[in-house]
Amino acid sequence: MASTVISRAGIGMTSPRARLRMIENLKKQGIKDPQVLAAMDAVPRHVFVEEAFESRAYEDTPLPIGHGQTISSPYIVALTCELARGGGTLERVLEIGGGCGYQAAVLARLAAKVVSMERIAALIGKARLTLRELRINNVLFKNADGTLGYPDGGPYDAIVVAAAMPFIPDELKAQLKPGGRLVAPVGMGEVQHLVVVEARERGFTEREMEAVKFVPLLPGVG
Repeated sequence: MASTVISRAGIGMTSPRARLRMIENLKKQGIKDPQVLAAMDAVPRHVFVEEAFESRAYEDTPLPIGHGQTISSPYIVALTCELARGGGTLERVLEIGGGCGYQAAVLARLAAKVVSMERIAALIGKARLTLRELRINNVLFKNADGTLGYPDGGPYDAIVVAAAMPFIPDELKAQLKPGGRLVAPVGMGEVQHLVVVEARERGFTEREMEAVKFVPLLPGVG
């Protein structure tokens, strides 16, 4: 299918060879889930970044996507997806802070249905177009305030948050299915850690993982 997005490169630093190097680096960094690695390999990260940054698309670094937002590094996306999956099967996933749609595209290869919330209308418009041109049709985009999730679409097998929260609200945890997982960066400013919440029969467990740095999760719709 011809499109301005799909026609963007496939040579040099955006070639399949560059993507392969990214996958090898993810393995060296400890990503083991074969389904996550396959999803990362299948999604062309360079079509989600501005053309000025295409040559850096497969570097392990966040990149600006406009509106004060960034696309997370490949390692953080892969780690988040691996933690959310936990080796299990994902039916419904909620993503909060969808940005340019890259992580939603990866999640779409790991889950039957993804709900992706983004408060900035311009970003979600571009994300919809990119996924449509990649023929990814199992993602529902919502231009809405994601601070308390989207209970109408739940309960979820996994919830992933792509912006830092000062704490994880109970209203968000309550949208998990029993056995479900929530992965979110928690903290303010320079002090943030990735936190994994698991829904148990009697409440929730939390694990603090490695230090991360995300833009803050903001309320409202822009």
